[in-house]
Amino acid sequence: MAARSAAPFVPEGADLAALRAAARGCEGCDLYRPATQTVFGAGPPDARLVLVGEQPGDQEDRAGEPFVGPAGKLLDRALAEADLLREGVYVTNAVKHFKFVPAERGKRRIHKSPARGEVVACLPWLHAELAEVRPDLVVCLGATAAKAIMGTDYKVTERRGRVEQAADFRVISTVHPSAVLRAPDRDEAYAAFVADLRTVRDHL
Repeated sequence: MAARSAAPFVPEGADLAALRAAARGCEGCDLYRPATQTVFGAGPPDARLVLVGEQPGDQEDRAGEPFVGPAGKLLDRALAEADLLREGVYVTNAVKHFKFVPAERGKRRIHKSPARGEVVACLPWLHAELAEVRPDLVVCLGATAAKAIMGTDYKVTERRGRVEQAADFRVISTVHPSAVLRAPDRDEAYAAFVADLRTVRDHL
């Protein structure tokens, strides 16, 4: 059986608005079934900097916008401390639908990391976004994003904060802001995250 892919749903030569509209109807993998909606990227179409996360979370799934939940608020604060304006950055995710499992009790939906096949299926959207924005620098927030862009052998723990070349843009990887929220020493993790974003600023 052929691998699932979003490729048939991605219109050729489309601008970001047309890509966003087309993505609403994507059925390139089964994650669209339980999700509320597609969460496409957001930001200036000519942004020099693109941030790529893993997938939308619960609040992003409900709002239809990336990085608006707790991790997004932490990201906004860290960007400001690193003298990077969120308004000038294009933010997106490697996977455009929220993958979750229901909580055993109550109505909460628990984040579940996407499988490699789901990441690969969704990659045509990310490739189309990057081809349209044409950034100078891409920041991979966490392992899923880094592996999506740099290959499955890439380890954020070993190469975090380094500037590397990929295709038509440079790449720096760091942790996902949700990892900072989960860290045993949140203050230390946050300071390291801001330091990585200052490295990003210095290379723009």
